Amino acid sequence: YPSRDGTKMYVANRGSHKIHGPPHSKAGGVSVIDFATDRVVNQWLIPGGGSPDMGNVSDDGKTLWLSGRFDDVVYAIDTTTGATRKIPVGQEPHGLTVWPQPGRYSIGHTGILR
Repeated sequence: YPSRDGTKMYVANRGSHKIHGPPHSKAGGVSVIDFATDRVVNQWLIPGGGSPDMGNVSDDGKTLWLSGRFDDVVYAIDTTTGATRKIPVGQEPHGLTVWPQPGRYSIGHTGILR
């Protein structure tokens, strides 16, 4: 997902493939790629492992929102520090999107709007 200022790309690296059990990998996280250098400039691991999947960057560019598809959470990741909050949600969230209107978010499978 591109940063709002267009300088970076956030890449979700799914590290867990579990359904209702402990994570199989502690490698789930986000790679931050700098467009100017075409290099990975940061790796933000999800504390305790995780399964970051689909999402987007908030309207103000401060938060990367990602569904934790196989861990029943939504991740809110600070785009400056990589600090991660896990927000418990229903089973297997998938297809998270951030709308251009501030404060509008949606979780659902492709084509389902809520």
